[in-house]
Amino acid sequence: MEIELEDQKRAEIFKTLSDANRLKIIRTLQASNREMTCGEVGAKLSISKSTVSYHFKALRAVGLTNTRKEAQSKYLSLNQETFNQYLPGFLDSL
Repeated sequence: MEIELEDQKRAEIFKTLSDANRLKIIRTLQASNREMTCGEVGAKLSISKSTVSYHFKALRAVGLTNTRKEAQSKYLSLNQETFNQYLPGFLDSL
């Protein structure tokens, strides 16, 4: 039963990662090695803040990113635990 649940989680993660913009966002967060706002990521990738926010929502839903809100800003970072558990070595391949 647990293997089936883990496979379902992996399938959700791979489905989320099938979008090139989401891979670019993950690569950007990995390279920055710090929390970033939607605006910072959008500016770096020339993607609108609303589009980045949409992709972050999908990434957060499967546990690939963490979000921390401070005042009006949301700070995003990679959830290393999820990558280590379900995608070991993936971040090194970017």
